[in-house]
Amino acid sequence: MKVLILSAGQGSRLLPLTESRPKCLIELSGRSLLEWQLLALARAGVGEAVIVTGFAAEQVDAMLALHAPAGMRVRTVFNPFYNVSDNLATCWLVREELRGGGLILNGDTLIEPEIAERLLAAPAAPVTVTIDRKSHYDSDDMKVETDGLRLRAIGKSLPMSTVDGESIGFLRFDAAGAERFIADLEGMMRSGEGLKLWYLSTINRLVNEGCDVRTVSIEGLEWGEMDFLPDVERNREMTGSWAARWLTPASKSRAVFASG
Repeated sequence: MKVLILSAGQGSRLLPLTESRPKCLIELSGRSLLEWQLLALARAGVGEAVIVTGFAAEQVDAMLALHAPAGMRVRTVFNPFYNVSDNLATCWLVREELRGGGLILNGDTLIEPEIAERLLAAPAAPVTVTIDRKSHYDSDDMKVETDGLRLRAIGKSLPMSTVDGESIGFLRFDAAGAERFIADLEGMMRSGEGLKLWYLSTINRLVNEGCDVRTVSIEGLEWGEMDFLPDVERNREMTGSWAARWLTPASKSRAVFASG
């Protein structure tokens, strides 16, 4: 299973932390955000990761050369348009990597391994969107409307009366779902509208076109976003507990999980 991690952005809302380093390299409990993502995915059995870089890409390459998880194939693809486009264009740039199916993970979404395991174990579907539920949703949440396990709508501006969850930015595609997703990406880029859109707007269009998009809930599991400065301390607390639970205390390696 291959995962595409969208890590091209600087993260301007996290300044001054991201003045000279990309968001994905912010330090959390002794490791970068990107390291924690790769460790969780590797623990869940994902064997290959393609990191889409942009701002300060050479720093990401240098970190991965030293700290990529053992046994995971990791490589980068540089997005030269990261500062003039949103993540739909990023997905279009690496669309061929998704043919045959795979995963997409937002570069600012921290997940524990059980979240990846739950997504990988979800029933077969063209597209599966990982969602969480909470008592209140704000304007920045990528909100969803569902009917059982089926996704009915996804977007930041859905009517609050219909919202019953939020996307955490982690998706699975089978081969057919990937083909439909890629076709929509290509259509949007040819239309000229794709540069300023989120890739999840493509998922909403697929739903409207009758594609069977399913959801899997990760309620009760730990995850976090890295959007604003207050998120950093919360994520450090969370990853600190992960380090205590998963990492081998006697090991000095940054990429070794405890076996239990």
